[in-house]
Amino acid sequence: MMFPGDRYQPRAEEARILALDVGEKRIGLAVSDPLGITAQGLAVLLRQDRESDLAKMVAMVRDYQIREILVGLPRHMDGRPGKQAEAVLDLAKALGEALGGVEVTPWDERLTTVEAERVLIQADMSRRRRRQVVDQLAAVIILQSYLEYRSISS
Repeated sequence: MMFPGDRYQPRAEEARILALDVGEKRIGLAVSDPLGITAQGLAVLLRQDRESDLAKMVAMVRDYQIREILVGLPRHMDGRPGKQAEAVLDLAKALGEALGGVEVTPWDERLTTVEAERVLIQADMSRRRRRQVVDQLAAVIILQSYLEYRSISS
């Protein structure tokens, strides 16, 4: 059991990375395997209010032994922060504060939703079903790009 002020620490052998694709209505989530090689879709959270959203994400962080959270940062094609960037960074900061010991890393998410839509269209998925899973797939794409970057740079 954790009490306010306790620092969350995942077990090292099971530590994973969680990626978030934060939207106004939904948050797509993806999680890495414990070795940090592959990304799998986890869920799509329907946004309610900040407190409820944070509580759900904190529970997932603990359930999946998350050691790092990757937050997709919306940017324009020229690299400037997108219109949602400030809200995303505020949520990331609040999540980091709620967890105390988990690193929260912003990660460029340019074109991830476009790529996710393209993949789902190629899979001949209906528009209704695409809307339900596009955020989760975008989180997978964000996380997989980060995992590949880490493997190249290490």
